[in-house]
Amino acid sequence: MKIICIGRNYVAHAKELNNEVPDEPVFFMKPDSSLLRNNDPFYIPDWTNEVHHEIELVLKINRIGKNIEKHFAHRYYDEIGLGIDFTARDVQQKLKEKGLPWEKAKAFDQAAVLGNTFFNKEELADATNIQFKLNINRNLVQDGNSNLMIFSFDDIISHISKYVTLKIGDLIYTGTPAGVGPVKIGDRLEGFLEDKKLLDFEIK
Repeated sequence: MKIICIGRNYVAHAKELNNEVPDEPVFFMKPDSSLLRNNDPFYIPDWTNEVHHEIELVLKINRIGKNIEKHFAHRYYDEIGLGIDFTARDVQQKLKEKGLPWEKAKAFDQAAVLGNTFFNKEELADATNIQFKLNINRNLVQDGNSNLMIFSFDDIISHISKYVTLKIGDLIYTGTPAGVGPVKIGDRLEGFLEDKKLLDFEIK
């Protein structure tokens, strides 16, 4: 099982980090050891002083695919969930300044939070218009909608499959809206897909 994450897929988020808006999907990977499930607490690593939250819609791949054409991409996922791509922003910035890969800042243990429930896309009124949000200590910090994505689910699946074979159970984190920021010990994070709470855990 692979975890594939899309970067800079919302214009406002790209701009808030002073990044260029991409002309094709930007993706990177996390190992399965990054998964944090069951609303278990997230422990801030001792080697970073600035871990940022990034709430994202997550696709679960349901069949093997390579070089998938965009108009067939919808066949390769049935389920949509919610996750958080945690980023050690201070470490990432230092790596970027040196032109080095981001793995240490993105792929560390527990850095890919995943809600326990996935929704069949048929349960959602419109997969291109999915509302999702993140609250911290009951305050809204991120509010997104899939209709604001630069690259659609089908764009993403088609692009990734040119380079990497998709397999059953692979997870694609589809990008985060604006509003990312640091978490601290004692914070309570709640993530919602439409009106359903899929994430509810604490920072330790």
